Amino acid sequence: MARFLVVPQWQGSPSTRAMLLVDGASAIAGDLPRKATTVLDIPLEAGESLGTGVHRLSSLLRSRAMIAEAMTPDTVIIGGDCSVTVAALDTIDRDDLAVVWCDAHADLHTDQTSPSGAFSGMALRAVLGEGEPQLALSPGLPSERVIVVGARVLDDAEQEPVGRLTQLSVTDLDDAEALADAVIASGAARAWVHIDVDVLDPSEIAGVSTAAPFGASAAALAAAIRALRARVPLAGATISGFAPRTPLDAVEDLGAILRLVGAVA
Repeated sequence: MARFLVVPQWQGSPSTRAMLLVDGASAIAGDLPRKATTVLDIPLEAGESLGTGVHRLSSLLRSRAMIAEAMTPDTVIIGGDCSVTVAALDTIDRDDLAVVWCDAHADLHTDQTSPSGAFSGMALRAVLGEGEPQLALSPGLPSERVIVVGARVLDDAEQEPVGRLTQLSVTDLDDAEALADAVIASGAARAWVHIDVDVLDPSEIAGVSTAAPFGASAAALAAAIRALRARVPLAGATISGFAPRTPLDAVEDLGAILRLVGAVA
């Protein structure tokens, strides 16, 4: 059985609805097996930037230390904002690892280009070892072992870094083997699958901070992940970005989310 680590961190998000990520993580946790689930007591305070271009950096560093202490092999992280993946990856061997980044947004800003200063929008750039040194992976993951899935909202500053990465569109997922093919082509022996639930189409899920049209279906994404797992072992996974406005909204969205949880776990 997979182990679940629930990290209700909101401080990396740029959204005015950021604290709803705490509610989203709690809603998912309620449907996970209790004996296999650990919920971190992430502080609610915003924190300080500590003289950097990353908002709430002090709180992010505190959460990172908590994740490092709680991580075990084959953990599924339940966020929280996207940046929890960076903290998790910092704890594991990455020499033969590919990262599959499923997200409507590229998350490829640095503190120098980000319009918001929110680390969630810098998370994948940090995986590559670039950006604020206190948060970026060292060494970063080589660009040939990063696969971006479903990104369709990119800022100008993200065009150059995303061009270095393997990209799969939503329509590429019509072929359930396309993701596995891309990971195997990267030369990786293991994969970490990161899912921001806004990669899904708004018709599939309402509880996201910034919805983007023309997203993936939960069925297609889950099928691609299952096909990947059949060919490449997972080192872990993340489900992040769930921010339901009300408890009723959470209930209506959980079907799609739990389908993805089942695919990675």
